[in-house]
Amino acid sequence: MSPRGIFQSHRKVIQVKRPEIATFVLSDFQTNCFVVSTPGDTDCWIVDCGFEPGEMLDHLAEKGLKPIALLLTHAHSDHIAGVDAALSRFGAMPIYIHEAEAGFCSDPMLNLSSFMGMELRVTEPDHQVGDGDTLSLNGTDWRVVHAPGHSPGGVLFVHDESSQAIVGDTLFAGGIGRFDFPTSNVKDLRRTISEVLMSLPDEMTIHPGHGPSTTIGDERRTNPYVLHGF
Repeated sequence: MSPRGIFQSHRKVIQVKRPEIATFVLSDFQTNCFVVSTPGDTDCWIVDCGFEPGEMLDHLAEKGLKPIALLLTHAHSDHIAGVDAALSRFGAMPIYIHEAEAGFCSDPMLNLSSFMGMELRVTEPDHQVGDGDTLSLNGTDWRVVHAPGHSPGGVLFVHDESSQAIVGDTLFAGGIGRFDFPTSNVKDLRRTISEVLMSLPDEMTIHPGHGPSTTIGDERRTNPYVLHGF
């Protein structure tokens, strides 16, 4: 047998897991909330958990998935309202948020629920993340990228190997996040979009907090706010 044949017979094929991102559009706010899982594994993440999360939580139970963490892209009420429902259904789990939004989940002014005539308070996250941190799920590593502007602690969760990112309310298909809230900052949002989002490769699929998924390439070519500024 040739040396090449011997090498081939002993070569191991290493397969990179591709995370699966299931999207659930919740409540009248049409908030995209996500279940991140990997094929063949039961451990998963919930990313954002808005009003009326029953459909998403039922999906977890029906599929036999076990949420081991709840990640928040930011702490506006439509992304956090279902946190306690998830904890009640599946038990205590770590909750992650950017350090700049510590205290938002239990403060109706900061999470903007008071502006809608309600006083929303949910369990405060017990883990804080910062730019450059890495979170791991079933052997997949996700970068935490700080993306302020829409809110001070907005983050992206980026899986480079599969070219997927969950981006919260920073960039939408054909639009951008609002910057007229009390804790928003238009200069930060401009910088986030131009320097952070647009530094991602064209093939990167982004899953925003509202509306359909898109790619960085499509937004680079067609999004009026990217092309002409704001």
